[in-house]
Formats: sequence, C-alpha cells, structure tokens
Amino acid sequence: MSKFLIVGLGNIGSEYAQTRHNIGFDIVDTLVKKYEGSFRADRLADVAEIKIKGRQLVCIKPTTYMNLSGKAVKYWRDKENIPLENLLVVVDDLALPLERLRIRGGGSDGGHNGLRSIQELLGTTEYPKLRFGIGNNYPKGRQADFVLNKWTSEEWPLVVQKMEKSVELAEQFVLTGLARTMNLYNNMVFKL
Repeated sequence: MSKFLIVGLGNIGSEYAQTRHNIGFDIVDTLVKKYEGSFRADRLADVAEIKIKGRQLVCIKPTTYMNLSGKAVKYWRDKENIPLENLLVVVDDLALPLERLRIRGGGSDGGHNGLRSIQELLGTTEYPKLRFGIGNNYPKGRQADFVLNKWTSEEWPLVVQKMEKSVELAEQFVLTGLARTMNLYNNMVFKL
C-alpha cells in the first residue's frame, strides 16, 4: 500500500483561524473531514490518518512555531518511512495571485519561514509543494500584518472555491502522481 505524508502549514492558536498564513491547516482540515478522519495531538503535530482508494495518508499540522515546521515534517517522514516524492506540503504563497494554485516538485522557499525550516531539515528543495496564492495586496512593510490577517469578505468565496479545488488536487496527486496533477491544475485561474 502506498503511503503519503500531507503537511498543512499554519500557526497554532484560535486567533490564527481563517488567516492567510493558515490556509495549509484549513486545506488539510477539509481533506481529513471529507474522509471522516479526525486529528489527535501527537509528537510535534496534530495527526490524522485517512485512506483514499487504498492509499494511506498521514496528514499533519505541525504544532511547532511556523519557523520550526521542519522538525515535525522530518520526524513524521522518518517515522512513517515516506519517500520524498510522496510528501506534499500545502502552503500560502505571496508571489502567486489569489486566483492561482500551483503544485511543483521543487523550488525555493520563496521567503516562507515554514518552507525554509523544512528544506533545511530535509536537506533539499526537491519535494512536492502545493502553493495557494494569497496575492501581495498590502502596503510596503506590512507583509506580516497581511499574512496574519483574516480573509476579507470579498476574498472568501474565492478562497472556499480554491480550498475545494486544493483538496481535489491533493487527491489527484495521491492517485496519479505529480506530473499529471501539475498538468491538470497549474494553469487554472479562479474567478468569482
């Protein structure tokens, strides 16, 4: 049976619920709920295990600080013996417009502290990432405020649409692999 590690990045604490920086948590929550799984508190992360058509998914939401996310990813990847190509990290991305999603098998951390930590501890940038575009519509010097703020009421319908498509993307990745998933999803543009 194929085993996958699906990682949603975010900040712990109810004050961060439905913020841009927590979209990774929100997507993994939605995926686990769809398959009637539930999270349990475990070492370095909240963990849920689900199955999709015979594939086992270990879904985690690191309970470390964002900039220490790599500790949780490395621990669970090693513990579950997951190959790099079966790891999917779900993350917010300022460099992508709100209308876009992108999955790639490599790429830099793009200034994201969670990805930086993961890449340092895994020793590579070559692992699949689902980047959820959040745009960069903020005044100079206000990046932290922007990513830690909640979605606006104007953005929310598009966010919900993209979250649903992100769950489909994760399913496709698990069932058919990275290349096919990239072909199906990377050129999509979402509109209200």
